Parts: sequence; C-alpha cells; structure tokens
Amino acid sequence: MFILGLTGSIGMGKSKTAEFFADAGVPVHDADAAVHRLYEGQAAPLIEKAFPGTTANGVVDRVKLGAAVLGRPTAIKTLEAIVHPLVRETTVKFLQETAIEGARIVVLDIPLLFETGGDKSVDAVVVASAPPAVQRERVLGRPDMTEEKFAALLKNQMPDAEKRARAHFLVDTSGGFDSARAQVRAILRAVAALPGRAWGTLDAGDRARHGDDRA
Repeated sequence: MFILGLTGSIGMGKSKTAEFFADAGVPVHDADAAVHRLYEGQAAPLIEKAFPGTTANGVVDRVKLGAAVLGRPTAIKTLEAIVHPLVRETTVKFLQETAIEGARIVVLDIPLLFETGGDKSVDAVVVASAPPAVQRERVLGRPDMTEEKFAALLKNQMPDAEKRARAHFLVDTSGGFDSARAQVRAILRAVAALPGRAWGTLDAGDRARHGDDRA
C-alpha cells in the first residue's frame, strides 16, 4: 500500500485536493474531520478540564476554544497533547482497514504534516499550494476571519515555500478545479507502479505516528 501524505497551508486548497483524490477512488483519511468528531465526543471532557468553559453539553465550542489558545504557544501545546494521540488512533485504524480491503493507494490529509514530522511516515508528500495573493483572498473571505487571526494561523504553519521545496508532488490550485483535478490524476499515475514502504515496514509504535492535525 502506497501512502500519500497530503498537506498545505490554510487557504491553499488542500481540502478540495483531498476531494479530488476521493473522487478518483482513493481512500482518504481527513485528520480535520477526525478532530471534529473527537470534539463532539471523546476529547470534549479532556478539553473542558484543560480549558474550562470551552464546551457546552459535552461538545467543544470551537470559537471559545480558538479564543483560548490562539496566539498562546503553551496552550496550543496542551491542546495538541490531548488531541493528537486520539487522532493517531483513528489514523492507524484507517490504515489497518484499508490494508485489509486491499487498497493500493491511500491519502492521509494532515494539515501540519511537516510541522509534526509526519512526512517521515509516508511514502510521498503532496503539497497543495497557490500564490500568496490567492491564499490571502480565500482566507480573508471566510466568515469571522480577521487579519490578526490569519497572521496567527500562518505563524503556526511552515512557510509555503518550504513546504513546496520538501514536496514530492505539487498541486497548484490557483488554476481552477479542472486543472487541480488533472494534477491529482497525474500524481496517481506516477505512483501507481511504485512500491509502498511506509505501512509495511513500520512496527506498531512507529505506526502510531501516522496521524496528526491542526488543533
């Protein structure tokens, strides 16, 4: 099984790129979606204990949590220590299930792939990217987004230029959906005949490092 790690900074089109992989029949594990589920269940009481007042009715209020951790590195580390191990469990389960099903290629959609060292546990990395002006327009067009929040989010992420330099494959999302979809198909053709090494050569402890996410 060949494991592609998919990443990209905020506003770069990573989520849409993941959709194109899924549309092509490739199983995709969305770490962000896993976090959403955990915020509605297993992680909620742990987060409430660490950050009182950030949950309601057993569900994390993402706005309140964001206000509690944004721009506070120590708080972010505390949140990551709670959430990341739980996300890793979901990732390992995903890899186990897709291996049993005989999947030839899978995608791990992980926003902070490089920042957390997750790139060491995949066979190749795909980076979704776009010019800074496009990124800025996309992000500031989101509801409740501000210049200050955008700057804080960028500070917590590796610069796009560095991600591009470390990528095995790039998907430039600035040219529209058809262009990005074609690039995804080209990547799948390129890796179709390559041997997968990451999952088959890791022991149980190493496999736990596969999952991670932006808290």
